[in-house]
Amino acid sequence: MDDRVEVIRSGRRTAAIEITREGKVIARVPRRFPERELEAFLEKHRSWIESALEKQAARRVFNAAVDEREAELRKKAREILPGKLAFYEKRMGLKASSLKITGAKTRFGSCSAKGGICFSWRLMAYPEEAIDYVVVHELAHLLKANHSAAFYREIEKILPDYRERIAILRGRK
Repeated sequence: MDDRVEVIRSGRRTAAIEITREGKVIARVPRRFPERELEAFLEKHRSWIESALEKQAARRVFNAAVDEREAELRKKAREILPGKLAFYEKRMGLKASSLKITGAKTRFGSCSAKGGICFSWRLMAYPEEAIDYVVVHELAHLLKANHSAAFYREIEKILPDYRERIAILRGRK
């Protein structure tokens, strides 16, 4: 039998094969499943096992690349966002009560009722113009807790081209 296969015998009635995320092959069989039947079962499913092992290996490579990209973006967010926030706070005469970097997937930033501002590290995948827009947008919420015309006038005072920046975020530019 293959060294890569871990055999788990239990009170189950059927044989099954599992491929773990780590690329380990586990054969789950009934307690008294004969060794020769186990070997025949594994041989019968050899092509499926090899295919599943290849898929898991590819997933591990892909996930490692994703994890590396996420780490880069998180680092960039920690390096860039505090300075951008401080710059625009000074320019707008405002002060956020706190800054938090999150992994939010559906929003680039948010502003709490207590004046705390959160930015998603995912924002770092966008051009600087878009990042600046989100910073100004969240600071503007310290003045207007809505998206009224007055709110956008506050943004326009700082970023007259804010509409083009929104288009970048929405992938239209």
